[in-house]
Amino acid sequence: MLAQAAQVLRWLGDPEPAPLAQPPQGELYVGADLGTAYLTLVVLDGEGVPIAGEYQFAQVVRDGLVVDYAGAVERLAGMKARVEARIGRPLEYAASAYPPGVPLAEVRATANVVEAAGLRCETLVDEPSAANALLGMQDGAIVDVGGGTTGIAILRDGEVVYTADEATGGTHFTLVIAGAHGISFEDAEAMKTDPAQQARLLPVVRPVMEKVASITARHIAAYEEQGGPPVQQLTLVGGTVSFPGMAQVVQEYTGIATSVPPHPVFVTPIGMALHSRNA
Repeated sequence: MLAQAAQVLRWLGDPEPAPLAQPPQGELYVGADLGTAYLTLVVLDGEGVPIAGEYQFAQVVRDGLVVDYAGAVERLAGMKARVEARIGRPLEYAASAYPPGVPLAEVRATANVVEAAGLRCETLVDEPSAANALLGMQDGAIVDVGGGTTGIAILRDGEVVYTADEATGGTHFTLVIAGAHGISFEDAEAMKTDPAQQARLLPVVRPVMEKVASITARHIAAYEEQGGPPVQQLTLVGGTVSFPGMAQVVQEYTGIATSVPPHPVFVTPIGMALHSRNA
């Protein structure tokens, strides 16, 4: 499934992608991810295969809280309209997700954004559970590093048995780069996402990576102190973990085998849509 996310990448990488040769048939499943740094919209066909998507930088959510309601609605509605034009089908329903521990009022605000953008929000799920709808992990921990927060979900026999969420994510990478180089946040964001710059930026952002690892290790220790069995596998998801060296730093710090799936930025939004399909 993750390999098929390359189809979504094709749409994202082309500023003016051509429409599909013919509209897809059958049910469509949509994931709308309102992240701290990016809004992502993905569409799956009836078999659960990604067929279209779009994402864009947008600071309309902070640490799981919608801080620019009008901006979020406008951007998501625009993404919906463009994707509809490409696939030749209207999008009617969408699933979305929220970081663990977000207040109920903010969970409802996320649903309200999706509804106001013209999509019936039929499914809301916590982000780690959404990610696992795609990953299918049975035992271990999923660490979802977004723009503003790090969410942790520990799984036993495929069920989430422990969740936590703390501030620290890709935005903090950008802030330390901006501070180290004396540049604007926007310029630092562009530098962070430039593959040609990332190797030399690793020493700058490594302390933030270690903070993510520290958060993860602390919550795993809390779970194990409650009598849980040892966690022996970490899977990192979210756009932030695509930064080269992230998995190695987390593994070195925690001592736990750590991996990053292909296209980690799409794991959670695709999982949202799959969660809706499976439900």
